[in-house]
Amino acid sequence: MPTSHARTERAALAELLRVLGPDAPTLCAGWTTRDLAAHLVVREHRPDSAPGIMLAPLAGYTEKVRLRQAAKPYEQSVRQVADGPPKLSVFGIPGVDAAANTMEYFIHLEDVRRAQPGGAEPRELDPELTEILWKRARGAARMALRGVPVGVALRRTDTATGQPAQTVHKGTPVVTLSGHPGELLLYLFGRKDQARVEIEGEAAAIETLRTARTGL
Repeated sequence: MPTSHARTERAALAELLRVLGPDAPTLCAGWTTRDLAAHLVVREHRPDSAPGIMLAPLAGYTEKVRLRQAAKPYEQSVRQVADGPPKLSVFGIPGVDAAANTMEYFIHLEDVRRAQPGGAEPRELDPELTEILWKRARGAARMALRGVPVGVALRRTDTATGQPAQTVHKGTPVVTLSGHPGELLLYLFGRKDQARVEIEGEAAAIETLRTARTGL
C-alpha cells in the first residue's frame, strides 16, 4: 500500500504537540502549540468556519470558533489532530486527505520544530514526499504569491544534476529562489526567515519579495 505522507506528517506533528505541551512557541505569529492544535481541529471539524481562512470579512468568525476550541483541554485537541478528519468531513473523502493535508501538515510540523529554542535542522525527507512538495510548491505558488509585484522562479537543488529555474509567478524583475522543495514551500508560505533558500535577483526586487505578504 502506498505511503500516506499526510498521515505520516500528521502523526509526527501530533506526537510533537504531545511532547511539548500547550505553551510551546510556533512560527505562526502569536500562536502557541495550543492555538495551532485548535486551528487544525477546527479546519477539519468545523467547515462552517473555513471561509474565514481565505476571506477577511469572515476571519472574525473563524477566529471565534478557533478560540472556543483552544479553550477546551489541550489533550483533547491533540487527540483529535492525531485521529484525523471525521468521516463526514470533506477531508475524510478518499484522496482528499493526501491532496489537501500533505502540505498543510508538513508546514505546520516545521512551524513547531523550528520555533523551539535552538531551532531545528531540516529533516531528511522521503524522496516521494520531496516530489509531492515540489509539485505543491509549483502548484500553490500562484495563490501564495498573489499580489506580489515581482516575478518569482523556483530552482530545486536536491537533485544530482542542476535543474533550470521554473517561473511560477509572472512579473519583472524576477527573483529566483533556490533550495530543497520543502524549503521553497516554506518560503512561499511565509516562513521566510527559517526557510533555507538562496535568493538571486536585483536587490530592490529581493526586498520587495522579502517584505511582501505571502501564503494564505
